[in-house]
Amino acid sequence: MLLITGVNSSFSQSPREIAEKAANAIDVEAFEMSATLKIYDNRGNLREREVAVASKQFGDVFKTLIRFLSPPDVRGTAMLIYDYDDKGDDMWIYMPSLRRTRRIVSSEKGGSFMGSEFSNADMSTPNLEDFNYKLLGEETINGKNCWKIEATCKTPEIAEENGFKRQIAYIEQNSYLTHRVKYYDFHDELHKIMTIFDYRKLSNGSYFAYQMEMENVQNGRKSIYVVNQFQLGSDMEESDFSTTALERF
Repeated sequence: MLLITGVNSSFSQSPREIAEKAANAIDVEAFEMSATLKIYDNRGNLREREVAVASKQFGDVFKTLIRFLSPPDVRGTAMLIYDYDDKGDDMWIYMPSLRRTRRIVSSEKGGSFMGSEFSNADMSTPNLEDFNYKLLGEETINGKNCWKIEATCKTPEIAEENGFKRQIAYIEQNSYLTHRVKYYDFHDELHKIMTIFDYRKLSNGSYFAYQMEMENVQNGRKSIYVVNQFQLGSDMEESDFSTTALERF
């Protein structure tokens, strides 16, 4: 959802094709970054977590390593994600208090990412084949004309793994940048709204969003993910993206 891929008329493409062009926006083969995760409760109280993230593609697998740097109670916690094109992702988490790495099972992927309103599944790219698509119309978001593309999970198992029954993405017609996503729960009630800000153009011509906000409309909580530093490309080796590497800190 971060790469400008060109402009086509909505009459010449299906909702699936629009969604695919938005998904292809994550076509950044390698990067490293540092970010701040801000977690607000329903009273506005704030907790902050500093993270370091590295992602790199090896063959057909996109691998991501997330390390928590602060505060002390989460420092050393690490997550590893293997993102596949043709099957469900593999995820592992290392908890320093337990001194062990464990796999995140499918039923946990839709759960909270380190106490935030983002989910574990939000940390990877969804498989386009897991959804049915529909064009719901158009809407203007902050002066930008957007398609409203609905993606509905094909099975209850897919819905459980993603943490939602369906979503509506607001995809800008002139750029294919996604500016808002609404998530509906298993009872088809609006659950969360993600807003994406501050797209910046990278040296390879793609765009990367430096801020994302996830608001939970059911419990009044919200979380904000802000990129502090970004580096296109990475010198990390494939061995750095392994379960044994999770414990090195």
